[in-house]
Formats: sequence, structure tokens, C-alpha cells
Amino acid sequence: MPKLIIIRGNSGSGKTTVAKELQKRLGHGTMLISQDAVRREMIYVKDEQGNKAVDLLQNLVAFAREHCDNAILEGILSFDKYEKLFTQISEIYSDIHAYYYDICFEETIRRHSKKPNAGDFGEKEMRRWWKEKDLLPTIPEKILTESMSMEYIVDMILNDVL
Repeated sequence: MPKLIIIRGNSGSGKTTVAKELQKRLGHGTMLISQDAVRREMIYVKDEQGNKAVDLLQNLVAFAREHCDNAILEGILSFDKYEKLFTQISEIYSDIHAYYYDICFEETIRRHSKKPNAGDFGEKEMRRWWKEKDLLPTIPEKILTESMSMEYIVDMILNDVL
């Protein structure tokens, strides 16, 4: 049965790092769907209500359901903008493992400053995008905190999934 792992949280939380390590550890047949790659690189649209990335993400999630053993969906994926995607996910996947980074704004700034793309945007933009406790009302999420290391989080998710 195909599994879907959702990793969400504010910019600079650590979602992409964890998602890439999970894909590597889960191995072949694991599709990584990155909201940033779809929205910023493939379609090049703003992250706003009704953006075209939602439709493409829905198609990619459906493709993964049919063709992959595991799928990892990662991104900020705020509920108000991606509700349609989460509704579809709930309808097509029965094995969903969802995680939400609940870390303070200052920690996201610190983490972002260590990333290769740190110069692409900064505190001003991150503050504008910030959403406090944007938990999904439709899919239960486990909380990830700033005290948890990347290794701990990856091991925890693998333990949940396998």
C-alpha cells in the first residue's frame, strides 16, 4: 500500500533537509514532491490563494499514489492556500504520516542563515510568510520541535512508516 509522508512548517524549519534524507533512506520508488520546486522553479508563481501550483501538486500526488511505494510532500503548504490539495490527499491515500515543524521564528532565521540560498530572501520576507501553528484540521500531524535533531526526526518518521 503506498504511503504518503507530509512535512510542513514555516520557511527555514528544516523540511527539505529531512525530506531529502528520507528519500535517500527509503530508496528507489520514493517520490519527493517539493512545494518550492513546483511553485518557484517549475511554474514560477507566487504562493497565493488559487495559485496553479496546487493543481500540479495534486497531479503529482495522484501520480505518486499510482506509481510509487512512498511519496514525500514537503513545503510550507499553508492550509488556507492548499486546502484543496489536502482534501484530495485524504480521499486517495489511506496511509498518511504528517509532520509539522512548530519552531520559533528566531530559530527559522538562524537555520535559514546557514542555507546555500540564504541570500535569496531574508528576515523581512520570512516574517511576511510566517504562520503560527498552521496545523491541518483534516489530517493529524505529529509536532516536530527545534530540540529534535534532523537524525532524530528522520529515524522517528522511518519508525512510523516502516
